[in-house]
Amino acid sequence: MSRLLRGTLILSAATFFSKFIGLIFVIPFTNLVEEKGMALYGYAYIPYTILLSISTMGVPLAVSKFVSKYNALGDYAAGRKLLKSGLLVMTLTGIIAFLILYMLAPVLAHQIIDEKGGQGNSIDDITLVIRMVSTALIIVPSMSLIRGYFQGFQSMGPTAVSQVVEQIVRIVFILVGSFVVINILDGETTTAVALSTFAATLGAVAGLAVLIWYWIKRKPHLQKMYDKSKPVANISLMDIYKETIKYAIPFVAVGLAIPLYQLVDQFTIVNTLKDMDYSQKEAESVFAIITQIAHKLVMIPVSLATALALTLIPVITKSFTEDNKDVLNKQITQTFQMVLFLTAPAAIGLTVLAYPAYGALFGMSAMDTGGYYLQWYAPTALWFAMFTVTAAILQGLNQQRYAFISLSVGFLAKLLLNKPLLLAFGGTGSVIATDIGYTLSIWFNLYIIKKYSGFSFKWVYRRTVLISVFIVAMSITVIFVSMLLGETETRIETVMKLTVGILTGGAVYGFLSYRSGLLTIILGDRIPFLRRRK
Repeated sequence: MSRLLRGTLILSAATFFSKFIGLIFVIPFTNLVEEKGMALYGYAYIPYTILLSISTMGVPLAVSKFVSKYNALGDYAAGRKLLKSGLLVMTLTGIIAFLILYMLAPVLAHQIIDEKGGQGNSIDDITLVIRMVSTALIIVPSMSLIRGYFQGFQSMGPTAVSQVVEQIVRIVFILVGSFVVINILDGETTTAVALSTFAATLGAVAGLAVLIWYWIKRKPHLQKMYDKSKPVANISLMDIYKETIKYAIPFVAVGLAIPLYQLVDQFTIVNTLKDMDYSQKEAESVFAIITQIAHKLVMIPVSLATALALTLIPVITKSFTEDNKDVLNKQITQTFQMVLFLTAPAAIGLTVLAYPAYGALFGMSAMDTGGYYLQWYAPTALWFAMFTVTAAILQGLNQQRYAFISLSVGFLAKLLLNKPLLLAFGGTGSVIATDIGYTLSIWFNLYIIKKYSGFSFKWVYRRTVLISVFIVAMSITVIFVSMLLGETETRIETVMKLTVGILTGGAVYGFLSYRSGLLTIILGDRIPFLRRRK
């Protein structure tokens, strides 16, 4: 196995692991701080994520691309020049982002809720958690630059290890800190959530410490390469930054999509529902379920499907560059098939099992409300996955500028429709507005893909029909089995019902996919026993 392939696999595995534990921790955390605490957590993290995306500007991938390019030319000095000046720029960018978020915290808090007191969170609570999480912005941009520098040498280990350590430190501190505050010190939920948001800073410090350790360890080797550098061009800092930003911009569009949609929800859900005679506690509960709890659950299958599909993007770039249309069509078809095959049954399965899933994970008392919104939100997983993959294909086709256009079209629809749909349908209006926005973005991306690649959707349509038939059969079976099991009264019974439903649905879908040959067509080259069967 080549060093590049091995490094890519290590980084992919580390990224997926970090995202997975970052998604799954919401289950114990919600049980500790409840929906009020999750709403408060979301109030802090959504604006933080947006400013983080802007301040880092896709730095790791962009820097790695720049460094890799000039290393291949033997000009190691260009990458070192970017690292030295970039660390200063990223530190300044991080400090500016921190100051903006810290100072805007009261303003954002007043936009989210319109009054103090009540049974929900107060303006002071929201201001506190936003300011606590803002400190992470000082560290993360510089850390992203160092990660990108190492990746430019096809050295993925430092990034992989620092990502995992950062996430583990963050989540352990969140869960342990919240448990101690609430169950041992008998403290307030606000204090627990404030510590949990500050965990982002502690995680970043841990991740940065790992990178510094790698730098010290590898400095002699890197210095030897630097000493042998053969400058191929007298490239100025301005030219370096222009080239890096050009590489970075496409990655920002995909990263900003979900946070921007959630920002619209943050500024509209609570106040709009309160105008409809919801109490603040009820309105914040809806916000927490839609933007945090249900969202985290649906992102689990999305992460798996997109992680597998995005491995095909580099080869799509190669085929497009070589103008090999036949191979390009096969690769794009394979990418779509993989996403649909993995994400669609997971999304619909979660829709069918929404009530027992929510009850089993978050308690029986929250099952009715949480299950209702999860049932509405679960199909959106397919929309998230399709947008991510279509935007990535646009990058492979060197049409990344259209990713920003499609994001803008979808975001504008979400912005305009969110409040009217909330007034018309309550909390589900937010989900409907999200689905409409993503649908418009995906349609636009598909149009651009067809226009610039000549891609034929014939086989994707056929596979979609077949997958849909299997999903219908799976859903009918699960519904029938759930009816046989009847209503559940305890959490244990709900867990058993959920487990039986998952196993039954998975068995039906897997069996039909295997017997029809669909499983072999889509995943045959990736699963040993299917490869032998083929």
